Amino acid sequence: MLTSKLYKWQFILGFIGWWLFWIIAHTIILHRLQLSWRISFTDAAISNFLLVIASSITENTYRFYRPGAGNRLQRLGWSFALTFIYMYVLRWILLQVFANNMMYLQFLEASLPLRYAFSLLMIALMAVISWLWFHMQEQEENKQRKDAAEKLVRDAELSRLRQQLQPHFLFNSLNSISALAGTKPEEARKMIQQLSDFLRGTLKKDEQQLVLLSEEMQHLNLYLEIEKVRFGHRLNTIVQSDAASLNMKLPSLLLQPLVENAIKFGLYDTIGEITISIITQSNSNNLHIQIKNPFDSATAKPRQGVGFGLSSVQRRLFLTYARQDLLATEQKENSFITTLTIPQLP
Repeated sequence: MLTSKLYKWQFILGFIGWWLFWIIAHTIILHRLQLSWRISFTDAAISNFLLVIASSITENTYRFYRPGAGNRLQRLGWSFALTFIYMYVLRWILLQVFANNMMYLQFLEASLPLRYAFSLLMIALMAVISWLWFHMQEQEENKQRKDAAEKLVRDAELSRLRQQLQPHFLFNSLNSISALAGTKPEEARKMIQQLSDFLRGTLKKDEQQLVLLSEEMQHLNLYLEIEKVRFGHRLNTIVQSDAASLNMKLPSLLLQPLVENAIKFGLYDTIGEITISIITQSNSNNLHIQIKNPFDSATAKPRQGVGFGLSSVQRRLFLTYARQDLLATEQKENSFITTLTIPQLP
């Protein structure tokens, strides 16, 4: 909005400067044609004042009505018609002002064709400038509306992706609470409290697009505590973060589906205890996150981005950063590794 107002004032000041320039040039030209300075200035002032009015009419016409880019004949016809009206009014005024100066009146009649050609050029030029100005403004407004609509669609899809992740985790947690209620009521109560804190944090984050990694890790720890109650001694975690990475930003609730994916395929496809490692590092204005889980190659095949957790994260990264290369997966010995690269937006 500020830039648009600045351009508008630049346009107005430029137009005033152009008008004053032509008054001075017009006066000098008429004086060199043997007219007095008074007559030359009066003629120039009246002619250019009426030309400003004609140009203003042209500007306001194209403000509210703009023919198509290909309709050049219509714009040219409008310029011819307005120039004819301008010349009629100019001639009438000059005849009244200099009614007693026969030499000037003869000069006026002789100069009418040249005046008409010059006025037509100026009015046509103003028509083109006005059309281009308002056409560019219209294009900019259309672009802003399109960008706003795309942002609404993108935000709606991001919200839908986040909401799809919660029911699955919630149902599993409630089933675990139900199983613990009879045999281990204390752990069931603890898990209910943890689940309550986790969901409260999730609701707060729903309106945030980007959060600090330190906040995301605090929220992730709540999730891991719940999962450790569910799976008991079988689940171990290692979390390592350098100080610089904790101050970097990433999309909110991005890590949970990846960790959930690692726990699911790490525990379900192996026997005994497992360790999930989460390592975050900063590097060249990028946040690097690595999530590693074990798998039993005899009973499982590594998932190459086809699970909902991985696909949802990849989709969110594309919607946020417009890049497809920010998530990578690989199988290395008996580990499945998911790597995230999060650019830091200015």
